[in-house]
Amino acid sequence: MLFNTSLETMMIMLPGIIIGLVFHEYAHGYIADRLGDPTPAYSNRLSLNPLVHLDIFGFLMILFTGFGWAKPIPINPARFKGNQRIGLVLVSIAGCCANMIVAFTGCLIYNLSVAGTSTPLNSTWVGVLGYLISINIMLGIFNLIPIPPLDGSRVIAAFIPYRYLGWYYQLERYGLMVLMLLIFFTGFFSYLRPVMNGIFYIMNSISAAIAGIIF
Repeated sequence: MLFNTSLETMMIMLPGIIIGLVFHEYAHGYIADRLGDPTPAYSNRLSLNPLVHLDIFGFLMILFTGFGWAKPIPINPARFKGNQRIGLVLVSIAGCCANMIVAFTGCLIYNLSVAGTSTPLNSTWVGVLGYLISINIMLGIFNLIPIPPLDGSRVIAAFIPYRYLGWYYQLERYGLMVLMLLIFFTGFFSYLRPVMNGIFYIMNSISAAIAGIIF
């Protein structure tokens, strides 16, 4: 996901990027729909079709810079059943949870593939699974950062007293600029690497144990 990444590597990354973005946005819409908000359905976004979720510019940004986005799912918290703030938290973390489920599924597929044969796995297949896992773990962690427009900022907003929400939403206009400065000028992603490695270790250990039981 850098300018010097080869075309072959980009092609191996593509499944992980597309699956990660699509499942992330679909999960937001699915939970909102389950909470009683028909907005995602009316917007034709309750779909796993990548074409309804991918933002071309945001997608190219991911490929070439490592930072990008999909089309945000439109929701209306006023339509949620029950507590709107709790509903907003559930919708916000749904995308991150979806990414972690995708990453764990990738680990499980890899370990089942290894346990089910003595033949070395195809290197391209290993690469696809590797990027599927790492990209989705990164998406899951990254989106929990409490800086607008990331999902973590919505979680924080749900706990801010109403009298301060106006002030908080005014700060959101600077969120993207702050986020981009952090990413491009501080080596921000390197700080997430230990967390990613820890999550991968846990996922891989559990999936390897499951594969061991099956085979």
